[in-house]
Amino acid sequence: MAKARIKVPGVVKRGAVFEVRLLIRHPMETGFRYNNVGQKIPKNIVHTVRCVYNGAEVFHAELFPGIAANPYFSFFTTAEASGELVCVWTDDTGVTTSERVALTVSE
Repeated sequence: MAKARIKVPGVVKRGAVFEVRLLIRHPMETGFRYNNVGQKIPKNIVHTVRCVYNGAEVFHAELFPGIAANPYFSFFTTAEASGELVCVWTDDTGVTTSERVALTVSE
């Protein structure tokens, strides 16, 4: 199961644009490599990433085998209200994982 790290500012002023940084720890096997006994390692990449802030989708990505292991994403969104940012991703084995972080918005 992949794990992730989400970084957001501690406190953001209402209406301010802030950066979200997301690092997903995942091996991202392309399906082109072989193990030490000559068997093909099955393809297993994270193919969909979604981030939702207080119920509204603020980031969506569809990934392909050319992406590196441990993919890193950075995007910007606007602080509207204190709440939760939830990032959800699914890989080729059907495993869906999520990570969440609280966001505090000041006046």
